[in-house]
Amino acid sequence: MTGPRSRRAAFTRWYGAGPLHLLVLLASLALTGYAVERLVTVRPLAVAVWFVGAAVAHDLILLPLYSLADLSARSVLRHRAAPAPTVGRINFLRVPAFLSGLLLLVWFPLILDLSAPYPGATGLSEGVYLGRWLAVTAALFGASALALAVTLRRARRRGARDVREP
Repeated sequence: MTGPRSRRAAFTRWYGAGPLHLLVLLASLALTGYAVERLVTVRPLAVAVWFVGAAVAHDLILLPLYSLADLSARSVLRHRAAPAPTVGRINFLRVPAFLSGLLLLVWFPLILDLSAPYPGATGLSEGVYLGRWLAVTAALFGASALALAVTLRRARRRGARDVREP
């Protein structure tokens, strides 16, 4: 019998997710295509230079840096003798570090006071961005530490003493 449930199950087996996922994916691709079309028609050379520069900067600078940072953090956590159960603690460092780095990457001209036309164009001071970025970074790491504490407490209550890191 081929009812709605069996058709949905067949679609999910074929596609790997539900129909809503496919619809959202197609909508995001359409929006991305529209944005690319608008950018490329106005400044095609600038878009090409930015795309190549972003790829090179990521592959030659950012990837080695965050890989080294991740390996260093994993090494410290692996060699740390702790009686508390390990519950994938590395992810509690990765997430706030990633979000803080992303904020720095997007807003670095304002955070590092490198944006000369900003005060003249807006009439606002750019001196507050470093402090605000540091406060957001501290809040991200604080929330992550709180989440780790809750996770460790739950693991201790369940008696999961030998949970391994991924």
